[in-house]
Amino acid sequence: MVIVPGPSVLFTISRALTVGRRDALLTVVGNAAGIYLQIVAVAFGLGTLVERSAAAFTAVKLAGAGYLVYLGVRAVLHRRSLSEALGTGVAASAGSAARVLRDGFVVGFANPKSIVFLAAVLPHFVQPNAAAVPVQILLLGIVLPVVALLLDSGWALAASAARDWFARSPRRLELLGGVGGVTMIGLGLSLALAGRKDS
Repeated sequence: MVIVPGPSVLFTISRALTVGRRDALLTVVGNAAGIYLQIVAVAFGLGTLVERSAAAFTAVKLAGAGYLVYLGVRAVLHRRSLSEALGTGVAASAGSAARVLRDGFVVGFANPKSIVFLAAVLPHFVQPNAAAVPVQILLLGIVLPVVALLLDSGWALAASAARDWFARSPRRLELLGGVGGVTMIGLGLSLALAGRKDS
């Protein structure tokens, strides 16, 4: 699930290309925390609700899609500030560490397909005679965000290295900021239009 690039990886790459390594890595950490909150939700029943309720699935899906579109529009509108910041020697950053972590967290938590996947897969590994089921799911589920942290950090570092090449030209960097923003908007729209497997 983590190896195949999905919205979280593409979002991380967009962040690496538009605002740099620091924010991309913080995005990865926030995203992993968002995924783990999904695991907590699965452990206590929300995953089953999202899996079985079209309304809950749609609400989570539209919240995540809307947030991605919002971040993409912001990136497009501020694409010139990337080259200006690099031209003055100031690190280009989308904001404070807390804000960047929050952005990654929201994208990680608001992915309805992963919560449905987790709700469908994690219970199969629970041993009814062992510890309480929620505790088992919380322990089993920690593997996913840990693997995501490792692999997504690799994507962030690779995209940051590519950004360094773009940074040598203010025009290329401005174009990159626009493309990164459009990518986030596209991710949001594709998430909004994605349906459930059973619909």
